[in-house]
Amino acid sequence: MKTICLYFQVHQPFRFRRYRFFDIGNDHYYYDDYSNESMLAKISEKSYLPTNDILLKLLKANKGKFKVAFSLSGLVIKQFQLYAPEVIESFQRLADTGYVEFLAETNCHSLVALKDKTEFERQVKAHSTTIKELFNQEPTVFRNTELIYSDEMGDMVNKMGYKAMLTEGAKHVLGWKSPNYLYCNDINPKLKVLLNNFNLSDDIAFRFGNQSWNEWPLTAEKYAQWLLDLDPKSEVINLFMNYETFGEHQWKETGIFEFLQSLPGEILKHKELSFSTPSEVVEKLQPISPISVPHPISWADEERDLTAWLGNEMQEEAFNKLYKLLPKIQKCSDPKLCDDWLYLQASDHFYYMCTKYFSDGDVHAYFNPYESPYQAFINYMNVLSDFSLRLNAAVPENTQEESISNLTNMLKEREDKIAELEQSLKKLRAKKTKKQNIV
Repeated sequence: MKTICLYFQVHQPFRFRRYRFFDIGNDHYYYDDYSNESMLAKISEKSYLPTNDILLKLLKANKGKFKVAFSLSGLVIKQFQLYAPEVIESFQRLADTGYVEFLAETNCHSLVALKDKTEFERQVKAHSTTIKELFNQEPTVFRNTELIYSDEMGDMVNKMGYKAMLTEGAKHVLGWKSPNYLYCNDINPKLKVLLNNFNLSDDIAFRFGNQSWNEWPLTAEKYAQWLLDLDPKSEVINLFMNYETFGEHQWKETGIFEFLQSLPGEILKHKELSFSTPSEVVEKLQPISPISVPHPISWADEERDLTAWLGNEMQEEAFNKLYKLLPKIQKCSDPKLCDDWLYLQASDHFYYMCTKYFSDGDVHAYFNPYESPYQAFINYMNVLSDFSLRLNAAVPENTQEESISNLTNMLKEREDKIAELEQSLKKLRAKKTKKQNIV
């Protein structure tokens, strides 16, 4: 019997406003609130809410035979809480069915696993705490940002207490092997590894609405038959995709919602097919072999590597300058600075700086608020420069920085006092003018 593991990533970053060089040191608010709120409202209405509604009906109707898994980044959860609490409630209704698994990840959808083990562990712990509070689940399976994985990361994740990890079934890693089996980490066999069948996932996520595709239109019946026709020895078909596939990447007019509504029923018509959550796959199946991934992979672009985020000098410079601040931020107790630190780490900021076009250009342009990767780099570095000044003031490293910090605070206090006195003066002048007019 083949089991289907259906998993969705749900993430939105906090987008920055146009932050100019002359804002550095003068304006410490970085976010485009209008864009963040309106974007989330649009995606919630077009994608998250209607898809959750469909899934809820399917989960209840199939009574345990249909199951799905999600990872919600800490950043999208924060935006739901700010702008669309009804979306959180709809996910909680899914959780209440008992047929939905929520996975662990880094709290801010960051690339920190590539930089610092301690900070990585802190972010993952914070995210798992949030999932427990909202959905009453303690995650046992881990999904790193954009399915980034390596042997070393897998070992680190298992030592944190997670029993399995999701990643991409990249061709250059699998070779002749099939993604349709359970594997284990090459240096720590205790960690089980689920590999995305990207061909079948992309048929839904990217090709579904493409009328020039030779398999268009894709029906649930046809798709179920494809699953059935896979090698009979296949044990698990992992279908991993962005949740915005439904209603946003593939618009309602493509028939994507009707496809989703019909898919579980068409699959469950065949006794050879079933659904499982990632943790159930790990419990049911034995790994057939270790999978060797000495260098990090991801599910991005044709290369399935890190070049979407760290493929040019701009990305490397921004990434390294960000994490150069880590020793100081670990000493920082200012909640506003700590929040900004999380939002600065979102992988999206580095993705916007990507200069890869060609076949992957359309993917990088989607949801990108910048006209060019160079504009994204300049904007990010301006924000990072101001953040660095604030952090240095809050956590001075030496006497010179402490003096600058004290002087900055004194100037700020004086500016505030001058502003207060100017306001009082305006009020007095207004009163005087009013009295003169009466006379």
